[in-house]
Amino acid sequence: MCPLTPSDLLRIFEKVDMNGDGFLSLEELKMLLEKTGFGYSIEELESLVGKKSLDFSEFLFFYESRLKQNNNGEKELGASGGDDSDEVEEVERDLVKAFKVFDLDDDGFITSQELECVLKRLGMWDDERCGKDCASMICSYDTNFDGKLDFQEFKGMMLLTTS
Repeated sequence: MCPLTPSDLLRIFEKVDMNGDGFLSLEELKMLLEKTGFGYSIEELESLVGKKSLDFSEFLFFYESRLKQNNNGEKELGASGGDDSDEVEEVERDLVKAFKVFDLDDDGFITSQELECVLKRLGMWDDERCGKDCASMICSYDTNFDGKLDFQEFKGMMLLTTS
């Protein structure tokens, strides 16, 4: 998905912070990550985060560090000459999982309507502009101009936006 702005991340943070205490517990973070197709155990998250909960600035740091790690992973994969095929396969599997989250009717494409539905369900968008913005996002990465994203277009978007 496209990189998120701090205001997008604040909206997500506030929606996921179920008890409204201004912190995301590891359980709340795990739930968010699972909804977006990424599975971590509580122990893995605690190891990554180093604490039991995150305030908003720590959540932003977590988001940025995940993007940077993905970016560094991509560069390392390219620099290694293909020796890290397990990592490449893992990235591909993660992308397939993420794609399936958005491909609601399982037809092999993501439409702006599917994108809008998933983003609203995840609490990432709830205003009237969503449909227009989703159509614009699809259009930005729709290389064959059919009005929807196939897996290769989605993969290209994901790899470009995490660079």
